[in-house]
Amino acid sequence: MEFIVSSAELLKGLTDVSKAIPSKSALQILDNFLFVLKGKELEVTASDQELTLRTVIAIDKVKSEGSIAVPAKHILDLLKEIPDQPITIKTSSDSSFECIWSNGNSSLPYFPAADFPEIKGTDDTARRFTFPAQSLVDGINGTIYATADDEMRPAMNGIFFDVDIATTTLVASDSHKLICYTTNDVESKEKVSFILHKKAAAILKSILDKEDSNVDVAFDDNTVVFTFGQTMMVCRLVIGKYPKYRDVIPQNNSNVLKIDRTMLLNAAKRISVCGNKASNHIKLELKPGQLEITAQDLGFATAAYEKIMCDYQGEPLSIGFKSPFLIEILNNMGCETLVIKFADARRAALIVPSEEEASTEKICGILMPILV
Repeated sequence: MEFIVSSAELLKGLTDVSKAIPSKSALQILDNFLFVLKGKELEVTASDQELTLRTVIAIDKVKSEGSIAVPAKHILDLLKEIPDQPITIKTSSDSSFECIWSNGNSSLPYFPAADFPEIKGTDDTARRFTFPAQSLVDGINGTIYATADDEMRPAMNGIFFDVDIATTTLVASDSHKLICYTTNDVESKEKVSFILHKKAAAILKSILDKEDSNVDVAFDDNTVVFTFGQTMMVCRLVIGKYPKYRDVIPQNNSNVLKIDRTMLLNAAKRISVCGNKASNHIKLELKPGQLEITAQDLGFATAAYEKIMCDYQGEPLSIGFKSPFLIEILNNMGCETLVIKFADARRAALIVPSEEEASTEKICGILMPILV
């Protein structure tokens, strides 16, 4: 194998797929990138056997084709120190390869490509749809923080993709809060669904380029494949049945609070400082035109309250929440004005952007109250 490539282009491609390199692995070969050079394209693969990333890099000049497994850390560390320039990579007969730049070169070991495990995609039963890249990024950003860490219910550790012909909803929940992101720009010919683990979702979000217009999605019972630009991600799905999330979305909460999101967020942060660190309780006292937020810790004799003028239509209401959950939702909503709809002190509150912000009406949050 011998070829010439831009060091910056190679580094970018390797950095993207390096997110699949495991921190610890029983298989030493997985500490390597798989290089497959064919024609004027270098296919680079990294995998931890649960998640695989593959990208194709255009090559300036190819002298001989081939395939090798290259130590990931060594070549990444080297390329980070080489200024952008054409570099030559060529193998020798002693199981090593040279990386040659304008005024120097290095020699690194490589391993047989045959030792790298075979990467299997979807089978013949795969269902397919197309997801706009920006909507996919927005959907993951808007929901991933609500996923759980639950060994007993693995389905809650991922994002549920509920794909329909007209609308598609991404859902995440940890039983205390539930977040839905809905979009109508996904192209699907049938109603399908799957659960993507939050680790895979975070990696997918991090490597999606804003220039990628669409992401092609194919999945079967066990595996999902995302294809965009020159990159492909293959990962195992979370096996399990996701709860019927639509059944828990409140429909008739008649007490309505309309408030500036940033103002409520900052007030909740201030008041939570004086709350009990074990329970994280924070209380909202609602009256027409007024919201009072309070928290206290009797053990340390600390307490705080703050009054905010607001638009509240409904019965006087006192309701408690865990402050980290409320703050997390407020942090991730991204709109200027929020509408929070309450039924009573014991039932879930529905949090949505105000009706005037049509561009952000895709998001809705549900937060379970606590007794204070």
